[in-house]
Amino acid sequence: MAIFSKLVTARTWPIIAIVFSASILAVVHASERFGGLPPCPLCLRQREIYWALIAMIATGLVLRRIKPTRRFLTALNIMIGLVFVTGAIIAGYHAGVEWDIFPPPTGCSTGPGVDPLQMTDLNQSFDMPACTEAPFYFIGLSMAGWNMAVSAFMAILSFVAAGRLKPHAL
Repeated sequence: MAIFSKLVTARTWPIIAIVFSASILAVVHASERFGGLPPCPLCLRQREIYWALIAMIATGLVLRRIKPTRRFLTALNIMIGLVFVTGAIIAGYHAGVEWDIFPPPTGCSTGPGVDPLQMTDLNQSFDMPACTEAPFYFIGLSMAGWNMAVSAFMAILSFVAAGRLKPHAL
């Protein structure tokens, strides 16, 4: 627990969050490419959150070098938390669509996914997998369900990190 307490500080959290976001993107792209799990439109929407986090945190780290204030670092960690909350909401909606709690959005087709690199016929459809069908479940949760849980946990850690900045420390 002491190691965990040392990791989640206002100064280290943006680095941890950007590495985590890049790792999540690497895993989902690998599962798509090597695991044969093409993404549905809601899966792609969830990925946008991690891309936004990487861009925002990278920009924040550069700006922090220019203006290293306590207020800026606290605001950066709060913004990271808010983006993770957004990711948890989108992933929760996707999990709800998979469990038939929410209606699927328009654009979520029901046809099989097509890999554009494997196409032989240009008239072949570009339908993506349906948002209502989870490719697999692990301990009762789909990938969207796990993303919701992890994003919510990361949001909490972001807010904890924002509150852990000592008044004199930068």
